Amino acid sequence: MAGFGTDVTLDRPFDEAVEVVTAALAAEGFGVISRIDLDKAFAEKLGTEFRRYTILGACNPGLAHRAITARPDVGLLLPCNVTVEEAPGGALVRLVDAGQMMAMGDLGEVPEIADLAQDAGARLGRVADALRSG
Repeated sequence: MAGFGTDVTLDRPFDEAVEVVTAALAAEGFGVISRIDLDKAFAEKLGTEFRRYTILGACNPGLAHRAITARPDVGLLLPCNVTVEEAPGGALVRLVDAGQMMAMGDLGEVPEIADLAQDAGARLGRVADALRSG
């Protein structure tokens, strides 16, 4: 467990790691609805080189719908972000801690949100386990 989530190191090239992470997320009902390639954005906007670093916005539509129905402002915290970055010998994947994210402010006091955070956290935990074993 890192500061905001779980770290998993993959012994795979970056592009392959992104594919494997996307597939592991899909197996738990998450689709990737956004992709931000920060290295490309930094090069384009700042003229700065940076290691390959991609943010995947992962969304489980059923969980997102339930969360936003319970508390519309929870949309500020969605989707669940997963990062993939180039690392020596492979790629480093970081998956957000949904429980920590959904405990911001008074959200943790809303039973529906707490249940959803636990569900999303368990799913993301299984994604991390699948990445470690795959």
